Amino acid sequence: MNGVDILGYSAGFITTLTFLPQVIKTYKEKSARDISLNMFLIAAINETMWIVYGFLKPDMVIILTNMVVLAMSLTMIYFKLRYNNAPLQEPKQEV
Repeated sequence: MNGVDILGYSAGFITTLTFLPQVIKTYKEKSARDISLNMFLIAAINETMWIVYGFLKPDMVIILTNMVVLAMSLTMIYFKLRYNNAPLQEPKQEV
């Protein structure tokens, strides 16, 4: 593995963290009221296209990175459909 590969995998790893905070927040709050469904639908389509592109190249950095981000986008779509009308819950306070 050369420096370019290391840079690619490092950038890919950081990219996969993009949606993680939103996934965690939505899961904890069980509310997706303020989440844009269209944004995650567009992201899922975009990630799918990048995966196909990665296979055509072939480029494992592109494939792996976008597979993880696609999984998070699909998770957010699921959360949006499941928790869309749920009221925002106050965080639990520890005693």
